[in-house]
Amino acid sequence: MNPERARFNMIEQQIRTWDVLDQEVLDLLYVVRREEFVPPAYRALAFSDLEIPLIEGAKPGQHMMQPKVEARILQEVAPKRSDKVLEIGTGSGYMTALLAARAGRVHSVEIDPRLLSFGVANLERAGVKNVTVDEGNGAQGWKKYAPYDVIVLTGSVPILPDAFLAQLLPGGRLFAVVGDPPVMTARLVTCVSAGTCTPLDLFETSLGPLEKALQPERFEF
Repeated sequence: MNPERARFNMIEQQIRTWDVLDQEVLDLLYVVRREEFVPPAYRALAFSDLEIPLIEGAKPGQHMMQPKVEARILQEVAPKRSDKVLEIGTGSGYMTALLAARAGRVHSVEIDPRLLSFGVANLERAGVKNVTVDEGNGAQGWKKYAPYDVIVLTGSVPILPDAFLAQLLPGGRLFAVVGDPPVMTARLVTCVSAGTCTPLDLFETSLGPLEKALQPERFEF
């Protein structure tokens, strides 16, 4: 495999055609090398339009997202150098690295210790310095460094907990995939002012669940 040719094809054939047109985002995909965050056994698939398992026996929420989804997230939340970012679900560390390349500081939370070790090792090897990774359950936010300018959930949630919105600064942006399989909605929430947030549904997709995600009340008949 020629990685540079495969990277070019990924960007031009998968990502650009998925309404990712921000040139800074596209350029960054050449700089943050995705193959270095993929488990060695799957490195040949690093540029494929697939969700890649991160650990042996990976559950649905323990996969790398498709490259086009990662790029679309980055475009939609549009981190700035002055921004403080919260990422729920470190995973491989690739989305973390993309966010860190645009933001001032990224605080990432990972509940699975195996993924935490894998993600941290990848970030260190890539020389990413402006990231803090904590082990814990971030399914209802992470108060430790709140409030945030940007919040990204890398796993889906049936409902979006109000706790996340309470940790978002005015002008802040939150990305989450909300709903139940097989069809979920990728949603961008913008905090207009304290206590007032505006949702925008972006596209339909399906994404593995965030571990320990808040569940809605289910009616039984």
